[in-house]
Amino acid sequence: MAGQTSTLSEAAVLNWIASNVPTADFSGKRVLLIVPDATRTAPLPLLFAAIKEHLQRAVTALDVLVALGTHPPMTDEQIGSLLGVTVENGSDLDVGTRFFNHHWDRPEELTRIGTLTKQDTEEVSGGLLSLEVPIEINSRIQDYDVLLVLGPVFPHEVVGFSGGNKYFFPGIAGPQLLNFFHWLGALITNVGIIGVKETPVREVVNRAASMIPNQKRCLTFVVNPQAELYGMFYGTPEDAWDQAADLSARVHIQRCPRPFRQILSCAPPMYDELWVAGKCMYKLEPVVADGGELIIYAPHLTEISVTHGTLIEQVGYHVCEYFTKQWDRFRDIPWGVLAHSTHVRGTGTFEDGVEHPRIQVTLASGLSQETCERINLGYRNPANIEIESFANREDEGILLVRKAGERLFRLEDA
Repeated sequence: MAGQTSTLSEAAVLNWIASNVPTADFSGKRVLLIVPDATRTAPLPLLFAAIKEHLQRAVTALDVLVALGTHPPMTDEQIGSLLGVTVENGSDLDVGTRFFNHHWDRPEELTRIGTLTKQDTEEVSGGLLSLEVPIEINSRIQDYDVLLVLGPVFPHEVVGFSGGNKYFFPGIAGPQLLNFFHWLGALITNVGIIGVKETPVREVVNRAASMIPNQKRCLTFVVNPQAELYGMFYGTPEDAWDQAADLSARVHIQRCPRPFRQILSCAPPMYDELWVAGKCMYKLEPVVADGGELIIYAPHLTEISVTHGTLIEQVGYHVCEYFTKQWDRFRDIPWGVLAHSTHVRGTGTFEDGVEHPRIQVTLASGLSQETCERINLGYRNPANIEIESFANREDEGILLVRKAGERLFRLEDA
C-alpha cells in the first residue's frame, strides 16, 4: 500500500495486481466484473486492462456490469470511454467480453434473493424504521460463478464510506432496498453519517450482500483528484472495503479549525445533473457556518435528474422535518427521492408550517432562476461569478473548492 501522500506508478499498479489477485480464485469460472459509472474518479482504463490481462486466460467468461444504481444507462461509446476499450453492440469482439447496464426499474431483470424482516429493519435502524424490505438484485448474477467488484472508496453521504458491498446495493439492486436505506441515512442526516465507517446503512448493505449466493471478491482502491492511486486492496468485499475505508479516512477528509460563512463548491464535469452534483453540498455541509451560504457552481449542469427530475420538481428540496412532520403528504413519494432532497437542502427545522434551513444552498448552474425557485433553492447567474475572487480567503470565512464532491470537509472538533 502507498503512503498517505505518495501514489502508485502504472508499473506498480500492474505488478500489484499480478502479485495480489490470485488467479486461483477465478480459474475455470464465469466472472462478472462490477464497475462504477463515470460519476466517480477512477483510473478504470488502466485497471480494467490489467484485470483482463491477468484473468482472461484463467476464466471461462469475463463480462462487465455497470453498477448504475438509478443513474441513466450508458451508451456503448460511454462504456468504452469509461473502460478504455471499443464497445460495439454491447461487446468487445476482440476478447469476447460483454458489457451490460443495470436497469433498476425493470422488474423482469431483477431476482429476489431474500428479505429484511420488520425485526431486522427495527434492529438495524435503532427503531427509526419498521417494515419488511425485499432484497432484489440484477438477475444476470445467476449466469456467473464469481462477482468481482472493481471500484473506489470515498466518504459517502448515505452509507458513511462508499465501495465494497455498496456496488451490489444499490449498485445493481432493485428500488425497495435503495429507498429504505437512503431514507434511513436521511433520518440519521448527512452530517451524522458521512465519513463515519460503521453506520446502520452499511450494516443494511452488508446484510443484504450476505444473501447473494455467488462467490464475491473485491478489488477496491483509493485515489486522488487526478485518479492516481494511493493504494489498492483485494479480498472479500467486506475485508477489502474495510482497509480502503481506513485509507480514505486519512486522505479524503480535510479538517478545518472553524466554519465558513460562504463556500464556492465547484462541480466537475462528471456531475452532469443535480442528482450527483449534490455531492458538492454533502461533502461541505459540515463546515458551513450557521446562516452561511454554499454555492454549487456548475455552469455545465442543465438537468435536475434524468431519472427522478419530475418527482424532485414536484416535492422540491427541503429539510428532513418538512417531510417527517407532513408524512401523510409525502409517504408515497419514493424515499430515495426524499432522501436526496433533504441531503441537498441540509439540516434544519420545520415548525408551525415554516421551514428553517440551517444554511442557504444556491445553484449557479444552467438551471433557470424560475426552476431554482420552484425547487426551493437559491439562484445565481454563473456568468456573474468570478471563481478566483473566492480564492485564498479562508481567513475571511470564504472557501473555494475547485473539484468538489469527493473530498470531505469536517471541523476539527467534530
